[in-house]
Amino acid sequence: MKIGVVVFPGSNCDHDMFHALKTVIGNDVHFVWHQDTSLSGFEAVVLPGGFSYGDYLRAGAIARFSPIMKEVIHFARTGKPVLGICNGFQILTESGLLPGALRRNQNLRFACKHVYIRTENYQTIFTNRLSKNQILSIPIAHGEGNYFIDDEGLKKLEDNQQIVFRYCSLKGI
Repeated sequence: MKIGVVVFPGSNCDHDMFHALKTVIGNDVHFVWHQDTSLSGFEAVVLPGGFSYGDYLRAGAIARFSPIMKEVIHFARTGKPVLGICNGFQILTESGLLPGALRRNQNLRFACKHVYIRTENYQTIFTNRLSKNQILSIPIAHGEGNYFIDDEGLKKLEDNQQIVFRYCSLKGI
């Protein structure tokens, strides 16, 4: 599979993502600079974590205006897989591809720690090697990680099986 990893100024996880997709999984992976305007030939696109443009305004708010985002939006709307991790998720939310919004952390402090997530959807091209309800420990580092969506929007995401992971305890609760 040919996968593009989008690089924004300030991204800091793009090389990690490239390594994981190419060396660990064995995909054909290429960097896509934020000023590029084409995703021609790619079968999937990943927006990795980092702090695009320093996230001085709001996480992902400036990156959503990068030229490549018009193509990422078109790519996703044609049914091709787009994965946003950490800041990439924030960028996808800011661009309107994901409903809802990200708010400042509840305690208004930057969080840098390991958390547990539970696999909800193990049938995507990104999660098909996981099992349902599998618990993972992942690192987080963000000031705006409090995802908010109204009840109607949440129901739609659940009905469409678009929730891939949920935060949980070590016991999965």
